[in-house]
Amino acid sequence: MIYTAEAFARAGMVGNPSDGYFGKTLSFVIRNFKATVRLWESPHFEILPDRGDLTRFDTVDAFLRDIRLHGYYGGMRLVKSAVKRFHDYCRQNNRELHKRNFTVQFETNIPRLVGLSGSSAIVVAVLRTLMRFYEVDIPKPMLPTLTLSVEEELGIAAGMQDRVIQTYEGIVFMDFDHKLMETRGYGEYTELNPPKVPPLYLAYDPDRAEISDVPHRNLRALFNGGDRTVVEAMQKFRDLTDRGRDALMSGNWESLHEIMNANFDLRRTIMNIAPENLRMIDAARSVGASAKFAGSGGAIVGLYHSARQYLELVDALGAVRCSVVRPMIFES
Repeated sequence: MIYTAEAFARAGMVGNPSDGYFGKTLSFVIRNFKATVRLWESPHFEILPDRGDLTRFDTVDAFLRDIRLHGYYGGMRLVKSAVKRFHDYCRQNNRELHKRNFTVQFETNIPRLVGLSGSSAIVVAVLRTLMRFYEVDIPKPMLPTLTLSVEEELGIAAGMQDRVIQTYEGIVFMDFDHKLMETRGYGEYTELNPPKVPPLYLAYDPDRAEISDVPHRNLRALFNGGDRTVVEAMQKFRDLTDRGRDALMSGNWESLHEIMNANFDLRRTIMNIAPENLRMIDAARSVGASAKFAGSGGAIVGLYHSARQYLELVDALGAVRCSVVRPMIFES
């Protein structure tokens, strides 16, 4: 039997980057892009490499281009860490596992290193296949926490938002209240089903590769040090997220437009924005669309307000070498 699982790309609608700082976020999955993992019983334990783990190239130039686009790390280390942390979890919770070996294969079409959570998608999909192979049920609220521990094992600085939305899917409102996170290890996660889905777009630069935890390193140090500007910004993100949820559920797209813009403008007060990323925001806003980062940078999300404006948005972002798609959020 082949066990197959998927996990989708995701974007923060409102609230990021406060998810790693006891904030609130409103996020959605992007079914246009996904990681797929297949697992089957085999004589030996084996992880089959994805193209990002290739060590053979036609030319040095091809190798250098791959590094520029995808960085130094493929998905192999994520799978290794996921298998280890899954076994750690089962041992700590007195879940005895059978001793059968397996082969695991993974593939992904999520654009890499542009803030769409391709790494955590691989981890979530691996954990889902392991749960089925070993017949282990991990409570849904705990799966994002376990997923985060997989990446922490590798020294990747990240928050909970990506792992929560990739576990629950659809649109989710998340409250990472300090007391909840400290006492039980997860926040309050509410699945939302708005009467209407907002007219969202996603734009990304396929050549804009950046290790996603880099922008957060200095921010973490400032937050832990009690920097007033950063701490106050995290509270403002919480307030924006509450307002964003109300606008989403009432179908008030004008208000949601303003809130998403305000989210990015607030981010600029506490984090440096690379010119290559800022040009995407400027291009989208130049035609009247709202724009904010989907994650750490390299991709943006926002609202457009008519078919004509969407075409103008595609042209404006195409001029700065960005691809644009309408996110598929719910199963059709």
